[in-house]
Amino acid sequence: MNRWRKALIGATVGMAASAAFVAASHPGQAEASLVAKYLCTGGVAGDSGGVLLEASVTPRLTTGGMLDVGWSIRYLSTKKFGSPGFFPAGSTLNLEGVVDISGAWSGQLRPKGSQDQAELVPGDYLKLPSGLSDAGSVQRPGTIRVKPAGLVVRFKPAKGEVMVNDNKLVTYTGDWNHHQTPEEYADHIYDLHSTTTKDGIAKLQFKGTQVAYIGRREPGLGPVRILLDGQTVTDPVVEPDKDRNGVPMTGTKSKEVLWESPELEYGPHTIEVVNVEAKPAHVDAFRVATGEITEPPSHNEAACALQGDPGAIDVTVPGASPTQTTSQSPSTTASPSVSPSVTPTHTPTTPNPNQSSPYSHTPGTSHVSVVTGGVRTATATATVTPTRSPKATTTRYVKAQVAKTPKGGVDTGEAPEPASSSYGLIAGGSLLLMGSATGGLLLRRRQAVHAGGGR
Repeated sequence: MNRWRKALIGATVGMAASAAFVAASHPGQAEASLVAKYLCTGGVAGDSGGVLLEASVTPRLTTGGMLDVGWSIRYLSTKKFGSPGFFPAGSTLNLEGVVDISGAWSGQLRPKGSQDQAELVPGDYLKLPSGLSDAGSVQRPGTIRVKPAGLVVRFKPAKGEVMVNDNKLVTYTGDWNHHQTPEEYADHIYDLHSTTTKDGIAKLQFKGTQVAYIGRREPGLGPVRILLDGQTVTDPVVEPDKDRNGVPMTGTKSKEVLWESPELEYGPHTIEVVNVEAKPAHVDAFRVATGEITEPPSHNEAACALQGDPGAIDVTVPGASPTQTTSQSPSTTASPSVSPSVTPTHTPTTPNPNQSSPYSHTPGTSHVSVVTGGVRTATATATVTPTRSPKATTTRYVKAQVAKTPKGGVDTGEAPEPASSSYGLIAGGSLLLMGSATGGLLLRRRQAVHAGGGR
């Protein structure tokens, strides 16, 4: 009977060891995400229908006692944010979200992200940032509710200048002729718009801080008048049939700056070139410049409103206590002693991304759950087993994760992606061990029968 009992105990221990090995390869993790949808209007979103965005919001408790909130953003509609003007490469699209924090500590986090843009003309699609993030120090234990709120989109133009060709991007009134020009004249992109119509107008709308009218100087051209934002700014008129000193031209000079504005306040402006007489007039290009802009202009800003209630995420921070020092007495019993002077006061109530938590987390369990409409719909749990040392002073934090970070999110502690389900491994290992145990029991029985002479 002892042989049977020993064999059964051995099989049971083997099954437990197999299950423990498989479970240990997938440590407990806790993380959850929710999806918020926004309708953005105004500024770079335009006023016709707006732009729809989707944000995947994921809070994480990270090593170091920080609550990090990451967003991944994508367009939901075919309409996208558009460039408000002509800009060189280097402009940025800046997104700033708002996350309301309540519960054990309250305040707001403001995840931010930006994306550099290529050279732009009005209406060009703007690329979104790959992700937004912000973090705050966890100041006290308890349950923290994380709920996405507003979202603002700002466009910051790059410093520099852009040549705007006369074709397609300029509005013409009157009888204008677009024609290619020989290379030897070296006109911008080898083309011109020309007219002999009195009061013919070439008009460009732009955003910037300066604009210049580019054309030819040559004999036979008539005078032109320049209007800036609807006001005449050339008196006397510009005379392209003369050089800069007022001497009549005897040849042709191309890509000449016929008129240039003073420095303007950044914003929307209009330049118009008006042919004063029934003589030839040319428009080759306009040069639009933008000076240094320190902050994204407010008139480029798009406000984004939440569409429906996205719910919230509850993050439970393990119990915290002051740092403890464990001293060993002459006897064999180790007893912790806590100094009364380090008792936490819980005065901080808002996240502080520049200051770490003054508390050390007592090892325990962290919970992350999604709350939709006031009903908890998903819960994940991570358990940490403490290791105690009689003379060690240790600060420990619980890190909450999921197996995968949403595509485009900020990488602040991504867990490895499991290659296969652990349940199949446990089941397979258990079956193998049960088979081994059964075979061992049968072998023991046959040996016992053989030893007893076949009884």
